Amino acid sequence: MAGEKGFIGSIDQGTTSTRFIIYDHDARAVASHQVEFTQFYPEAGWVEHDPMEILESVKVCIAKAIDKATADGHNVDGGLKAIGLTDQRETTIVWSKSTGLPLHKAIVWMDARTSSICRRLEKELSGGRSHFVESCGLPISTYFSAMKLLWLMENVDAVKDAIKKGDAIFGTIDTWLIWNMTGGANGGLHVTDVTNASRTMLMNLKTLNWDEDTLKTLGIPAEILPKIVSNSEVIGEICKGWPIPGIKIAGCLGDQHAAMLGQACKKGEAKSTYGTGAFILLNTGEVPIKSGHGLLTTLSYKLGPQAKTNYALEGSIAIAGAAVQWLRDSLGIIKSASEIEDLAAMVETTGGVYFVPAFNGLFAPWWREDARGVCIGITRFTNKSHIARAVLESMCFQVKDVLDSMNKDAGEKGSLNNEKGEFLLRVDGGATANNLLMQIQADLMGTPVVRPVDIETTALGAAYAAGLAVGFWKEEDIFESGEKSKNSKVFRPAMEEATRKKKVESWCKAVERTFDLADLSL
Repeated sequence: MAGEKGFIGSIDQGTTSTRFIIYDHDARAVASHQVEFTQFYPEAGWVEHDPMEILESVKVCIAKAIDKATADGHNVDGGLKAIGLTDQRETTIVWSKSTGLPLHKAIVWMDARTSSICRRLEKELSGGRSHFVESCGLPISTYFSAMKLLWLMENVDAVKDAIKKGDAIFGTIDTWLIWNMTGGANGGLHVTDVTNASRTMLMNLKTLNWDEDTLKTLGIPAEILPKIVSNSEVIGEICKGWPIPGIKIAGCLGDQHAAMLGQACKKGEAKSTYGTGAFILLNTGEVPIKSGHGLLTTLSYKLGPQAKTNYALEGSIAIAGAAVQWLRDSLGIIKSASEIEDLAAMVETTGGVYFVPAFNGLFAPWWREDARGVCIGITRFTNKSHIARAVLESMCFQVKDVLDSMNKDAGEKGSLNNEKGEFLLRVDGGATANNLLMQIQADLMGTPVVRPVDIETTALGAAYAAGLAVGFWKEEDIFESGEKSKNSKVFRPAMEEATRKKKVESWCKAVERTFDLADLSL
């Protein structure tokens, strides 16, 4: 890959941990550091983070990664050209402009506390659940930032008072980090990027500006919202008090959009990222496609202020890797997440067991907030290996559901097949290190799965965006280089079509059993 010598840094702020990775001009990671932080569960269905803890985790990761790179002989202090930032989307913070302190803990993307607000709006608004789809591409759902912001405005006195005084500002994690890294209460920049903004329900997909009608309908004051910028441009410089003062912040994307760029997905190409949840995006090019099958219309990326916008269809799965964490932390069936592969491989099938991880409802393509998790088909024969394998299958079935919907929405022209007429699903994220999971995915889809050598493509995408903005890389370096794909591992389907069909039918039965169970806890 061409480019001047030097380094690009990437902050990857995820749902359970923060990382900082330093890349060289060949897009190789030369050093990294990762810190896990606390998730709070104050009530059933509620998930929160401490914004100050996240801020500190970023500082620690940057400092430690630079120390590691320096110890290995890399001149990062003199050669760091810029940093990019990628973050968990939809997670919502409101804080004080004057003190810089959060007015409430961050409400995390998977939090379901806003269900009553969603139901109220569905009844009040003429378009019901789809009232805002035309402008923002999203249904009314607990998933998106606007609903979380409304909850804070209605339920937290400190937020109400700060808004009245003109002291409150809103942002997703990217906005919170950039504001603090560029000065905080002393002149910090209040910005977000088009991809994170597209997940709030408040941005118009076509104009890429905050939608005035939506703000008026929901009663959200425009002055608390950040300025919207592209994914690849110099946003500002890091202030004193941080490990790398004076370095430019030049790239910002929501995590799934960063993975799209890291995977170099052009029009017609799709990727699936397996993390706490799973997220499948199909690049649909310069025209947004409205879904008729339960998917979201969103952005892929916009690589510069004057660049053309690439749109996407997205299917979001709330619980993927989080189900493995549940087996580990809540049930104690495994001691570490990596153990699930060996445990599941001890049996050749699930023995008729199907697990649907609808812990806080189901996202695409079902959109059932009344769903709750089920495990069915259990017999006296069932053991923990069957359960473990059923958990892995549940991730893959959900991804297949989304891809089936994408094919219906985008049609044959929406995806690119290779010379063999195959559709290739690009995969990334920590869980893709599990070979059994990837083989199950290929088997249940009936199409090949391609795993790159570097499975952390989310962080790489943010680095690419920053590198493009400062001339470290050119677009052809990213999109036309065949080097990255040469060493990718391809998993090809080995399951017979009749078996696949029967398993999919059984899975659909299991999903239907999850509906209308939200009141069981009462």
